[in-house]
Amino acid sequence: MKKNTKFSHNLGGYTVVLIVAVIFALCIIVQAFRTTVIYKKAWDAKAQQQLSKIDTIKPIRGEILAADGSVMATNITVYDVRLDYRCDKFDDKKFLARLDSLSDSLARYFPKRTSAQWKEYLKAPLNLEHDKRPRAHNIVRGISYSDFLRLKTFPHFKEKNRNHTGLTHEARNKREYPYGDMARRSIGRVSESKTTGQVHGFSGLESALDTLLYGKPGVTRKVVVTRNTVDWVDRAAVPGSTLTTTIDVNMQDIVENELESMLKSVGADWGTVVLMETSTGDIKAIANLEHDSIRGTYIEAMNRAVQRFEPGSVIKLVGMLIALEDGFATNLNTSFPQRPFAFHGGSPIKDTHYEPSGMLNMMQILEYSSNICMTRLVAPHFEKDPNSYRERVRETGFLDYFNTHIAGETTPYYPTLNIKSGGLVSLSRMIYGYSTMVPPLYTCAFYNAVANGGRFVRPRLVSKITTPDGVDSILPVTYVRERICTESNAQTLRDMLRRVVTERTGTASALNDEKVPIAGKTGTAIVTYELPPLPRDSAKRDSAIQALKASGKFKTGYREGHYRLAFCGMFPYESPQYTCMVLISNPRPGIRSAQLTSGMVCKNIALKFYSRGMLGNKSDYRQNAPEQESIPVLYASYDEQRQNTLRQDLAMAQVKHFPNPASEQVGVPDLKGLGLREAVVALETAGLHHRFRGEGFVVSQSIKAGTKARVGDTIRLALQQR
Repeated sequence: MKKNTKFSHNLGGYTVVLIVAVIFALCIIVQAFRTTVIYKKAWDAKAQQQLSKIDTIKPIRGEILAADGSVMATNITVYDVRLDYRCDKFDDKKFLARLDSLSDSLARYFPKRTSAQWKEYLKAPLNLEHDKRPRAHNIVRGISYSDFLRLKTFPHFKEKNRNHTGLTHEARNKREYPYGDMARRSIGRVSESKTTGQVHGFSGLESALDTLLYGKPGVTRKVVVTRNTVDWVDRAAVPGSTLTTTIDVNMQDIVENELESMLKSVGADWGTVVLMETSTGDIKAIANLEHDSIRGTYIEAMNRAVQRFEPGSVIKLVGMLIALEDGFATNLNTSFPQRPFAFHGGSPIKDTHYEPSGMLNMMQILEYSSNICMTRLVAPHFEKDPNSYRERVRETGFLDYFNTHIAGETTPYYPTLNIKSGGLVSLSRMIYGYSTMVPPLYTCAFYNAVANGGRFVRPRLVSKITTPDGVDSILPVTYVRERICTESNAQTLRDMLRRVVTERTGTASALNDEKVPIAGKTGTAIVTYELPPLPRDSAKRDSAIQALKASGKFKTGYREGHYRLAFCGMFPYESPQYTCMVLISNPRPGIRSAQLTSGMVCKNIALKFYSRGMLGNKSDYRQNAPEQESIPVLYASYDEQRQNTLRQDLAMAQVKHFPNPASEQVGVPDLKGLGLREAVVALETAGLHHRFRGEGFVVSQSIKAGTKARVGDTIRLALQQR
């Protein structure tokens, strides 16, 4: 009886299990029938939608390099770190127990919040219902790989299973500029589209050559394999090309420092400098600085080197070249009266520098910067048709588009003149620097042609394009015009410009220096009211102008007492290697000397080049150094084996050397003796920022090695070349 009862009990249990299994199987069969028969079309459409979906693979953007190969724009991988409060095994109690120490660690290495603020920020999501907690609570964005590894060692985050910690991350590419704001407006910047996620340039070379830098996107789609659906790459992404610019990092550093120093000294609104290599037209440095009233400092600003301004007297060189080439200035001893006069009914033309004798010969006109004599020399030859002067200027190539790949580049503006409505008066003003608009870059290029013996070389900012497969396209030196004047006339013009500097009566006599002889011309123009950037669309532009008028901010005409001070020069005079154009706008009231502002910037740049042996001379940078300083120095960047080899090969009995820094350093790393690149890597690994002066190897650092420093602190480095 008992056996039957036990058997019946077991049989009942098996029956229940069987019934459940049958019901479960029937459900599967029914659901499979619904899926494969009843809703077949809908599921097929959904599958087809997924399989036909095509995704874009973003290409790696090309790098931008300086002339020596230094990286000026590159891509680095950064990490966005988040916290998932709804992950499977997230334990509230453990998290709260570790919250204090976690907040302390975050506050130390990511000090955007204090420890208390981090604690409040991390604890807040726990007050929500579990289903409403965030799955991607931002912790930090854009951190380096070394910082990401450090963060994973923090309390709570150091557990290996992310289901316990909730820590998630996403890697992405970020455009990085190792030299910061150096040549910012020329190199440019990029932005990411919110709709497509694509990164394209919006200024400078990043914008002008975006097609080359961006590369070609790839294509991927879903493909069904045996057990899974995988991403299949139909077309791989092609990385962007690498651009090698003509920028010399050392020269750029000198140019920016000299410009900033002068702008601070005279309290100017803004300034721009263009430095061009005479023989090639390579733009070796280009700086644009503007006063930031909020920060009280000078920052990289609009690229005014390619924007139009009334040029002032620096433009007189154009008229003088035409006079020499067209043969109405063949006798350099010809003199002109310096008496003020009215040309065809205009207001009397005057000078600021007068010769006691009242007469100036051809060689003295630029020296005295005479508006009167320039008009007497040039204007009568074009008064029958004032537009013929503009056409003559056009023949020199001065009005051609240079296509330097600098975003915003504009050509000089010479207006069409009408004799019946003051055209002859405007003609005279064009000749000595008004009634026309010229970008500083174009003035620099014209002077460079004179420095180059009359060969008008085209300015360029890019010298080489390297494709992803390693093919180099060398961009050759080209010419706006093969020749705009004879070599003898070019030499005469250089002699005239040299007198501007060497003669006591010259407008730039303060720039005379035996070490680096300079030839050049000053220019002063009264500042006009500048409008803010306006839309290109004509309707929107008119609307913006009307709004400015309504607000009383629309002003035109000249601002009396406000000046733009220019100097364009070449050095060394005997065999010019560089042409330099400097323009400074609106210094403090009372300062209107172009030679002591813009001219002095050019002179200081030339002297810095000379002192560092950058003009083909032997550097005198340490010519007065004590005798013991002549002992050879081996820096830490040279490994021990190389140091020993050097000592043996060069038979160096006595040397100084910087020891290699310890592989594991506590606090601020010891950087002395390292090259700039190694020093930057060490600082970035430690989470520190840097600024540097000089070139060569690190000889001192602003924060002593071993000192505790917070992440984000800035270390100032002094470099020296032996």
